[in-house]
Amino acid sequence: MDRPLIVAGPGDADCARAIAERTGAELAEATLRQFPDTEVYLRIDTPVAGRTVWIVCTLHPAGEKLLAVYFLAATARDLGARAVYLAAPYLAYMRQDSRFHDGEGVTSRYAARLLSSVVDGIVTVDPHLHRYAALDEVYSIPTRIVHAAPRIAGWIRDNVPRPVVIGPDAESQQWVDAVADELDCPRLILHKVRRGDRDVSISPVDAAIESGLHIAWMTVTPILVDDIVSTARTMIETIAELGRVAPPPPICIGVHAVFAERAYDDLCAAGAARVLTCNTIPHGSNAIDVRDLVADAVHSFST
Repeated sequence: MDRPLIVAGPGDADCARAIAERTGAELAEATLRQFPDTEVYLRIDTPVAGRTVWIVCTLHPAGEKLLAVYFLAATARDLGARAVYLAAPYLAYMRQDSRFHDGEGVTSRYAARLLSSVVDGIVTVDPHLHRYAALDEVYSIPTRIVHAAPRIAGWIRDNVPRPVVIGPDAESQQWVDAVADELDCPRLILHKVRRGDRDVSISPVDAAIESGLHIAWMTVTPILVDDIVSTARTMIETIAELGRVAPPPPICIGVHAVFAERAYDDLCAAGAARVLTCNTIPHGSNAIDVRDLVADAVHSFST
């Protein structure tokens, strides 16, 4: 049987190459560009017929990448691929997981239907599962999740002597708990009130500490952990709240570096000692490598 074939999505050539090298798959020759009117043109030059094809494409920016994945997968099927899978280190359209207001679309379900109709399985890193217990609640195809927490904990262990891991809201708790458990260190979960995309407030740190956690703030380094950093308003407000108890400047760690507009610069300016992310979305803050974990999941999925 021919080796699996790796096809890179737009902007994902480095990730595709890393996965191909680790798995022993073949990296396809392909062309993907836009016509002058912005419609997508694509061509897969490497023979596809009878082969397992992996499309490697992190889904950010979401609209552009989702359409590219659909077209690449449909093309591979038309060319006779035996199976078509998707490795999406960042899986977009997971945040709108409920109808919060009348008339809203539950876009997580719609995106899942679209992808489930064109690929045979998905590998991803820490999707935003908050109101869904698992991806198979919305995806009708096999999925495999790679967890970044051990790598995040490893970076903290190597670089921070006395960390306390802090989550800005309940949605971050699963990542905070996983990292803090790996490190066997204190953790603190705050409460967030969101009034809009860029309008949030964070509960007083004092109230959270009253739950029984006693921290000598000047002797520890606060580590803010969340899965997605988009507008960064949540982390910015958390930094301001932590400033009231006068700890050292916090280190901010996100799994996925979405960083809308000036979010990264704003977060740095808010007083973060350092901002770092996993390399699920290419960004200058990438300091934690998870591509080998994605590659291993791809290899085990294919075999």
